[in-house]
Amino acid sequence: METVFERTESFKDCVTHYCPGCGHGIAHRLIAEAIDELGIRGRTIGIAPVGCAVLAYDYLDVDMVEVAHGRAPAVATGMKRTNPDKIIFSYQGDGDLAAIGMAEIIHAGHRGEQITVVFVNNAVFGMTGGQMAPTTLLEQVTATTPKGRKQHNEGFPLQMSELMALLPGAAYVERCSLYNPAQVRKAKKAIKYAFERQVNNQEGLSFVEVLSPCPTYWRMTPAKAMEWIENEMTKYFPLACLKDGK
Repeated sequence: METVFERTESFKDCVTHYCPGCGHGIAHRLIAEAIDELGIRGRTIGIAPVGCAVLAYDYLDVDMVEVAHGRAPAVATGMKRTNPDKIIFSYQGDGDLAAIGMAEIIHAGHRGEQITVVFVNNAVFGMTGGQMAPTTLLEQVTATTPKGRKQHNEGFPLQMSELMALLPGAAYVERCSLYNPAQVRKAKKAIKYAFERQVNNQEGLSFVEVLSPCPTYWRMTPAKAMEWIENEMTKYFPLACLKDGK
């Protein structure tokens, strides 16, 4: 008799490797809850990033694949085009998506690939030691900007949601955060909607940016990191739905 393996929850019960106060665990749970509530676990394929969340497949109990640094949108494109019945999503940090992977995400959005992208923005390279990221704020101290990021030397922070919203093929673009329970609920709603668009075969790429804390490399307590998102990050990265093709 054939044995069929049936998963009961998309979020695994396991010990985390993330630093205390890291937002990745919250973001993982929101994705898992959205998948379960939509009943799409059996047809969902996720792409893990190169970065702190490279082990996302240890927490999300869905089919997952790890790809080269920054190449998730390119791989997602091939996966969706060859398996149009599957729900394909990428989970990427600011180094993976906004630095080495900039070409891939821009062109995927330009082509209007029918994929879901969850972009976790913590304004720093976490996996490699806290260096400046494309999204690092002006005057923010990092391992490579010990005197703070300066616009005349390192340039301005990159606003990915605003860039994506300019592309005709990017149908849904929203920026959310995790700095308090109300914002977590809004982030879940946005992530679930991004998946729903794909489930309903709506055209275009769905892009959800999530402002997330990195207490370790921000050199803050978890509570202070949440306050910094609310009081500082949102000044340059305002929370909003920038585009919804409906």
